[in-house]
Amino acid sequence: MPILEAQALTKTFRRPDKDSGFKGAVRHLMQRKYKNYTAVDGIDLSIEAGESVAYVGPNGAGKSTTVKLLTGILRPSEGTVRVMGRDPHVERIANAHDIGVLFGQRTQLWWDLPVEESLKLLKHMYGVSDADYKRRIERFDELLDLNEFMPALARTLSLGQRMRADLACALIHDPKMVYLDEPTIGLDISVKDRLRAFLRELVNDGTTLLLTSHDLADIEEVCERIVVIDKGAVAYDGSIERLKAHYITTKAVNLYLEGAANVPELAEKFPDYEWTAGEAPSEVVVTYESNRFTTAEVLGSLTAQLSPRDLSLSEPSIEDVIRRLYAGELTK
Repeated sequence: MPILEAQALTKTFRRPDKDSGFKGAVRHLMQRKYKNYTAVDGIDLSIEAGESVAYVGPNGAGKSTTVKLLTGILRPSEGTVRVMGRDPHVERIANAHDIGVLFGQRTQLWWDLPVEESLKLLKHMYGVSDADYKRRIERFDELLDLNEFMPALARTLSLGQRMRADLACALIHDPKMVYLDEPTIGLDISVKDRLRAFLRELVNDGTTLLLTSHDLADIEEVCERIVVIDKGAVAYDGSIERLKAHYITTKAVNLYLEGAANVPELAEKFPDYEWTAGEAPSEVVVTYESNRFTTAEVLGSLTAQLSPRDLSLSEPSIEDVIRRLYAGELTK
């Protein structure tokens, strides 16, 4: 049985329907009108134990609302969700012991307490043994460098330190299912790299991970599967590599020749490929359709006739694929 399963998951909010300005506010007081807004629209989602799944979409697509439905914070308007066989909204206490949640713009730390005290409070709340607590804190420190700010008050932490501490809070009870909503928001590159390495380690140890992020480097470095949603509905669900292979057929090779590259001459000699000048005089970029030619075929013909001194392959980035998917340039 999947560790998480949602069927026809839907969440509709009731919003005031009023005109702008003072007159609109007065008119709404006299005669209230409302309209429904569907944030999550019939989503089916199944996650197996040990999977690392990215859940992405543009602003307003329904990502955070979905996470709140899956964690039991919100009740679905329609559909069902089961986490380890439980309804997370009905069995909230039992569910809380098996899940970890991190919202990038919220904190689990007590503002005027040292980080260490916040973690100890969570230890007692979840019933974590002294031995398990010590072992997990040592592991968190090894990967996240917690000791440098454990005595500090939560309100004095930098954003990067707070995110690392919040991640420890979400994992202190060794949850089986972890939800991370924008865990690297606002962090510098070095802190992001450290958090991504930690998440990879977490997944390798068997933890199930659902990650939402606008930083697509988080997705490519941590997750194997991606679910793309738009306007509350699933636009794609599958592996990241299959997404690239299915939606992007154009690939490129950067060739570095011995002398200056003559682009018009090369284009005439190899008319099946598109040729453009590179940044250096000796560099040329060869673009080809991967549904017509294999990379081996392209490299074989080019290296045999041009004898380049160096070359590099350019794969489509997940950012390019998702941007085109949002823009409607790609179809399922």
